[in-house]
Amino acid sequence: MTHSSYDVVEVVAMQLIGSDASVIPVSAELSFRTSDPYTVRAVFTGPHTMSTWLIGRELLSMGMHAASDAPAGSGDVQVWRDEDPDYALVSLSGVEGSALLAAPSEPIVRFLARTEELVPLGAESDRMEAEISAFIAALLTA
Repeated sequence: MTHSSYDVVEVVAMQLIGSDASVIPVSAELSFRTSDPYTVRAVFTGPHTMSTWLIGRELLSMGMHAASDAPAGSGDVQVWRDEDPDYALVSLSGVEGSALLAAPSEPIVRFLARTEELVPLGAESDRMEAEISAFIAALLTA
């Protein structure tokens, strides 16, 4: 993947926690584009597999302040801080199964801070206004 098409990229070393408490190292590449400010693209790469997820930036941000009894997200993606606040947990559920990933919080917080320097949370629609107007115009002329 080329990093040039993204405004912010952070590679995070994570651990996939198996149901038997086994741990498998996983790399997660978090990517953000100002042209798509609501979304974080996460590419998880393990020893024998790769999976791409689109995660709401606000959900990821909220997860950095959430606890296990009230994680951010109520669907396929949930994020919360571990009992040790130096770590965050990400739960992914999809058609291929479920995964629980543990990661150091610091690189995720750093990634989010860099995205917020470019597009503050709550100001995403300002970035999207031109794209939405062009989309509506295309629909009306089709």
